[in-house]
Amino acid sequence: MIRLFKLLIYQEGGIMVKSILFDSRPLEGKLKDHLPIEIRAVNRTELESLWDYMVKNYHYLGYEKMIGPRIKYLAQYRGVPIAALSYKSAFFRITARDNYIGWKEQQRNLYLKHVINNNRFLILPWIKIKNLASHLLSRTLKMLQSDWPERFGVEPYLVETFIDTDSYDGTCYRAANWIYLGETSGFSKEGSTYVYHGRQKSIYLYVYDEKKLKSLTNSAPCHRTLKNKQERAPKMMLHTPTWEPEILEQVGINEDEISGLGDYLENFLAIFQPCYSRRDQREHGETFVKGLLSNLERKSVEPIALESEGPKGVRPLQIFFKHAPVDDEMMLHIYQQRLHSNIASPVGMINTDVSDFVKKGKNSVGVHRQYCGERGKVENCQSGVFVGYSSEKGYGLVDRRLFIPEAWFGDDYAELRRECGIPEDLTFNTKLELALEMINRTAESNLFPARWIGCDSFFGRSKEFLASLPEGYYYFADIPEDTLIWPQMPEVSVPEYSGRGPKPKKPKASTKPISVSEIAEDENIPWQTKILSEGAKGPIITHTKCIRVVEAQKDNGRYLPYQEVWLYIRRYDNGRTKYAFSNAPADIELEELNRAALMRWPIEQCFEECKSYLGMKDYETRSWIAWHRHMLYVFIAHLFVTELRLKFKKNTYFNHATG
Repeated sequence: MIRLFKLLIYQEGGIMVKSILFDSRPLEGKLKDHLPIEIRAVNRTELESLWDYMVKNYHYLGYEKMIGPRIKYLAQYRGVPIAALSYKSAFFRITARDNYIGWKEQQRNLYLKHVINNNRFLILPWIKIKNLASHLLSRTLKMLQSDWPERFGVEPYLVETFIDTDSYDGTCYRAANWIYLGETSGFSKEGSTYVYHGRQKSIYLYVYDEKKLKSLTNSAPCHRTLKNKQERAPKMMLHTPTWEPEILEQVGINEDEISGLGDYLENFLAIFQPCYSRRDQREHGETFVKGLLSNLERKSVEPIALESEGPKGVRPLQIFFKHAPVDDEMMLHIYQQRLHSNIASPVGMINTDVSDFVKKGKNSVGVHRQYCGERGKVENCQSGVFVGYSSEKGYGLVDRRLFIPEAWFGDDYAELRRECGIPEDLTFNTKLELALEMINRTAESNLFPARWIGCDSFFGRSKEFLASLPEGYYYFADIPEDTLIWPQMPEVSVPEYSGRGPKPKKPKASTKPISVSEIAEDENIPWQTKILSEGAKGPIITHTKCIRVVEAQKDNGRYLPYQEVWLYIRRYDNGRTKYAFSNAPADIELEELNRAALMRWPIEQCFEECKSYLGMKDYETRSWIAWHRHMLYVFIAHLFVTELRLKFKKNTYFNHATG
């Protein structure tokens, strides 16, 4: 049967750029009768979509987008596609391969970049050319010797692959001089554990140069105890190619730039070296940060330890988080200085917000049934109070405190407080008090100059909180939609005596206040449409109403005017509406308030990024010190991503400001 497939290749936006006839008529015979065969690397060419289509539809494993160093080869005969192969970074831990090379853990961490993985090999099912498979393998291996160093700056010494023994026998690999090593164990990692699936695969290796390969086991530095704090620790897994795809996509790093990320991370983490008193502590800390930046499904202690060290590494990393005498305060200060050097601006904003973490059980530090913003109801959870900073240059988290509910300070929790390592001198503080303490500490550090202080409605509804903010700042505070105001200052007087009942003695407003949502619905106050900035997906358009109003304050059951403020209402394209008060002067330019609204949002973006792909919510620690240490390492990982954005100048703050 003759079949003709018409493959349409699209660019972003759905615009067709080319049509390709995909000929599926059988092609049979001897190899010599079908030469020459053209093989070309198709990464970032118009033929890459054709490669993707072929592998997705005809390879038994299908195709999902590959992130990281990789090369896709397409083979064609007289312009007709016949085969597709790809090579990518090697797997981190393969026992048979590692035993064959003879390297130890440290050597593997340093030199794994010289090992390449052949992860896809497809010959279309209607192509029946004898010896074609071994021919394609031999030619692509030769091409790889020059293509890989040219693209990624690393010479390949060894290529690995895995063959499904239920479907294939590996004949073509043996014919192309690959070495059979044995079978995989049949285990795969699911979440934080290894699960036996029983589908063993044959392991094959192709060695380019035996001498270069063996030199890897002789060139790694020997293990020595640090003589002082300044000696460098081993690189650990910093150079493993297991980067979180979301990070690479957000930053916009292409395949040619990925190979240098390990060196950049190593140099970045070196600034925290003085915080560790021993080399093993530094190894644990750096390994954990790389784990947060990796493609693990869950990024807590156990999965990260399993990925980097195997089962033997879990307990040491758990002990590190609970007991290691790392100078966390020094680390926080170094982190803040580095954040300052990247994003500080005289017109920045200090932000505060609460983030809640649903938890099972009752034995983790600070867990209690309390309102959980993530669920929108009372739930068993932990609640953290955070302070962040944003400017036109970028955004980041500055400090954190775990909220300990008042019940935890009672006698019933005495034993649990001890088990969780809560400081003995710690006293109960409300979330408002924790936020004020960190805001004042941030302001006094002089690292984060700001004109504004921003907060969500939990803080914005508290007049006492807003009145307690440090002097010299304007606030931009979210408020609930039922907050009451007057559009103009009402008259206040003691009502005239009606002749009945007690004689009035207390003043009363001449009119009733209205909710801020009524202003949003008032058609007599028009919406202003404005482009705030150019984002990654086009212009960021906002619809706002911004007017001067008078706050209402409840006093013995009556509402009286409190103070005149700006009411800033922002309507989103999805119909959501947000409200905020600002004590900025009456003559401030509307542009300034728009910029303040834009800077208020990034702390929410920090939580979104840190929870989505940096493991902020994945922790399984129970102690006071471990919770704060986990959050600090998440901050550090997020700062690394921020520096990548600035370094590659792909996605900066305003490109993300869509909230």
